[in-house]
Amino acid sequence: MAVCARLCGVGQSRRCRRRQRNNLGAANAGLSDACEYGSGHMNRAGSGPPLPQSLAELPPELLVEIFSRLPGTALPVVALVCKKFRQILNTETIWRTRCVEEFGMKEDLRKMEAGGVSSRDLYVKLLHPYRHILGLWQPDIGPYGGLLNVVVDGLFIIGWMYLPPHDPRVEDPMRRRPLFRIHMWESKKATVECMYGHKGPHKGDIQTVKKDEFSTKCNQTDHHRMPGGRQEEFRTWLEEEWGRTLEEIFHEHMQELILMKFIYTSQYDNCLTYRRIYLPPAMPSALLQPGLFKGTYGSHGLEIVMLSFHGTCARATKLTGDPNVPAGQLTLDVDLSRPVVLPDLEQQRSIEELSRLVLGIHEEVESEAQQQAKSPSVTVKGAAEGACGGGSGEEEMEADHGSCSGSEQPGPSSITNPPEAQPFILPLGVMARNEVYPRTCRKCFYGTGLIAGHGFTSPERTPGLFVLFDEDRFGFIWLELKSFSLYSRLTDHLAHAHAPNIERFEAMLHNMQSWTS
Repeated sequence: MAVCARLCGVGQSRRCRRRQRNNLGAANAGLSDACEYGSGHMNRAGSGPPLPQSLAELPPELLVEIFSRLPGTALPVVALVCKKFRQILNTETIWRTRCVEEFGMKEDLRKMEAGGVSSRDLYVKLLHPYRHILGLWQPDIGPYGGLLNVVVDGLFIIGWMYLPPHDPRVEDPMRRRPLFRIHMWESKKATVECMYGHKGPHKGDIQTVKKDEFSTKCNQTDHHRMPGGRQEEFRTWLEEEWGRTLEEIFHEHMQELILMKFIYTSQYDNCLTYRRIYLPPAMPSALLQPGLFKGTYGSHGLEIVMLSFHGTCARATKLTGDPNVPAGQLTLDVDLSRPVVLPDLEQQRSIEELSRLVLGIHEEVESEAQQQAKSPSVTVKGAAEGACGGGSGEEEMEADHGSCSGSEQPGPSSITNPPEAQPFILPLGVMARNEVYPRTCRKCFYGTGLIAGHGFTSPERTPGLFVLFDEDRFGFIWLELKSFSLYSRLTDHLAHAHAPNIERFEAMLHNMQSWTS
């Protein structure tokens, strides 16, 4: 209380404050002219109004400006100092500023205030209580995973589920579907609504499970059902998810995989748990920036991966997965210290020539790993390197195609300046979901890919070639499966998605495998 009294300039009584001011005035009057003019901050007695001696004596408009610059979490403490501060904190300008600066609101909040919802209520009852769910999240949907982005969208907080483009249009923009929203339109308190289904918004609930984890629940699941029953629901889901009809996939190998995904994901339409994920941290790199990419996964369609850089390794982790290689697994592991020099175009057409180059490096890596196993004291740089596997639907062991696009720490190979572009063509016999791919590349590196049987059985890493096309595209050739995956950067702006520090990001990567295993 003594600290608060000094801050706002009040004593235990008005008489006490009056005595303090009189004593101060007498002291000022007795000072010499030299002191008055030499100090630079003391007024000559009677020459003007006294200078403020505390924050409480500042003009209200100045206090509004000061309080507007404080974080919203500190304002309730300021309100406890004195009655004057508490009254000034009712000024809408303060809360309007905090809504814009902390949550990036671009709407004209004055129009909202005219409609009966104050900026203070918006901050105190909606934005601040739900600030912990803003950012990127991975839903717990078994092997399939997903990507949820919770943002402040207008006067709502909306959870957008990100869906890859329809296969195989990997360079098309991402699709979005709202799963829930929170607003204050109908009452003076925040209202949670489920957006799943085709009957419009309906009652929902959000619960914080623990730090960096929350769950959503629908209280009216009848809104998710369609008049035509499961068959109509499946047809609608198929057109939204895959851009196809039943007739178009009737004779395709992926029919079984698509039906399996529909049955599995339909179990989670009323309750879902989400765990926080972060974007890879940016690092100085001569290769490309880290981030999220969408890429071709054979018969599984397009999936989303996260590329991050760790010393001389580039690693891609799946955010969406499939029954063969689930979300959360390390799909690509690229050794940036082992570049591959491509031959001329004629020799590039030969799968045998490419296999000879890559398998030669693969044998070196295995030999070094064996030496390290025999002599643990010897440090071998390539011991932790591997690559992801991805495969076509015709293979018994289907591959997991990851996208490596993120920030990276350059290895020995990225320090030199190679030619800006060199001709590139896929070897004959290598399958590609997307026939349109770049015909020039910047660099190529040895890597390994993760492949597995259905149910993530018998997982193994097989050698392949990582091909960097430009800042936003790369590819991977899976030698064992004779297939090619093309990946394109996800360019959407993702706010509130950066890790506080590198340790939090590394811990998140470590935990992702346990989430989906």
